[in-house]
Amino acid sequence: MRPAHPTEQAVGMAYYVSDADGVGGHLRDDDDQFRVRELERFDTEPADANTDAYPHLVVRATLRGWDTNDFATRLSDALGVSRERVNWAGTKDKYAVTTQLFSVYGADPADLPEVNGAEIEVLGRAGRSLEFGDLAGNEFELVVTDPERPDNAAQITDELHEFGGFDESNARGGSRRSGAETEDGDVDAVSVGVPNFFGQQRFGSRRPITHEVGLEIVRGDWEGAVMAYLGRPTEAEPEGTQKARTFVEETRDWQAALERFPNRLRYERSMLHELAECDGEPGPDEFRAALERLPSNLQRLFVHAAQSYAFNRMLSKRLERGLPFDRPVAGDVVCFADTDAPEGLVLPDTDRLQRVDERRVDSVTRHCERGRAFVTAPLVGTETDLADGEQGEIEREVLDDLDLDPDDFDLPDEFYSSGTRRAMLVQTDLEVGTDPLSLSFALPKGSYATVVAREYLKVDPIDLG
Repeated sequence: MRPAHPTEQAVGMAYYVSDADGVGGHLRDDDDQFRVRELERFDTEPADANTDAYPHLVVRATLRGWDTNDFATRLSDALGVSRERVNWAGTKDKYAVTTQLFSVYGADPADLPEVNGAEIEVLGRAGRSLEFGDLAGNEFELVVTDPERPDNAAQITDELHEFGGFDESNARGGSRRSGAETEDGDVDAVSVGVPNFFGQQRFGSRRPITHEVGLEIVRGDWEGAVMAYLGRPTEAEPEGTQKARTFVEETRDWQAALERFPNRLRYERSMLHELAECDGEPGPDEFRAALERLPSNLQRLFVHAAQSYAFNRMLSKRLERGLPFDRPVAGDVVCFADTDAPEGLVLPDTDRLQRVDERRVDSVTRHCERGRAFVTAPLVGTETDLADGEQGEIEREVLDDLDLDPDDFDLPDEFYSSGTRRAMLVQTDLEVGTDPLSLSFALPKGSYATVVAREYLKVDPIDLG
């Protein structure tokens, strides 16, 4: 275990669990070198099925240079239908080659347009639209560009194999050797595990402030939340943007700030418009109204990022205490495996929880060894029950340090969250290619490819893309 990059420490990821020096380099030198393919659980009927019973056309799209939202808008415009008729299971960004499903209500295969940068394949029809719960996970193929120490990948893999609890003594039979070659020269997949941190993208790679905004919201400080979003310049931003943020912090002159904030910062400008229209000095209601000028998904993201930050802090504290991630100690709360997960994907089901007392430690450990149970930590909300024992101490220590309480998440509208729990460890079978250096693996939904990649590269998170 070694200290993480300072930017990662600032969002709660305090450590790498592998001690070997990173291979260096960077990701996403080209879109083709970062590939993502969704693993869905969604059945379709033939494309010529009755449209009354199956009104949703389901297609698989492989996209280059498109993020999910923009492609959905392009597709709906080309079909001449409302954007609300296009649905998907998971959102992907544009700096990758991504393959995912879309459903379109009322569309016919013959109506599908040709779209530059998109390969569209008709799968069939369905009686309902795709939704987030249909996404089980994602497969990743990542190429590392300009690695400085590529040979270190084997040692890192061995260390992650051990951290994941895959040894010869447990029931998972983790005796596979990292880098072992098959008879045809391919590299065997190796079972590895890493802390299930929320990756840097959750908080902002260049300006990690979404959790800071969320913490102010949860504490009831609407003004503090607005100023965290408008102000707090970072060196990664253009000089003009830094000066605009500094100006609004120092003056609170909303109208004058509008003249300084560039047009591309449309969310900040929308908030400034709301504040500039106030009669007199804005109060809590006006600051909240400014935040509510933002899209509802971004409002939710602020609170989710605060939960994610606390979760990351809890995992880092557990690492500091030397507690295991692959098996429980007394007081832990575990969840069980989703038995409907696609083949080869380990998928926790956080709707099925069990508290582990002293009597159950051994039996639950056996479930964890067989991949049937997973130790969890909370994404804190109004319905959160904290763990007992040493993990409970960690959870309360982090919440006290952040001045948070589960009841604080009883917030209006989009800011409300009941909370849930999340597996502490993410496990996968990983292949390391050597020419070029590449990483191939699958993760359950909600887990971040960069959380695996960071253990290998150990670089500034900006270089992870």
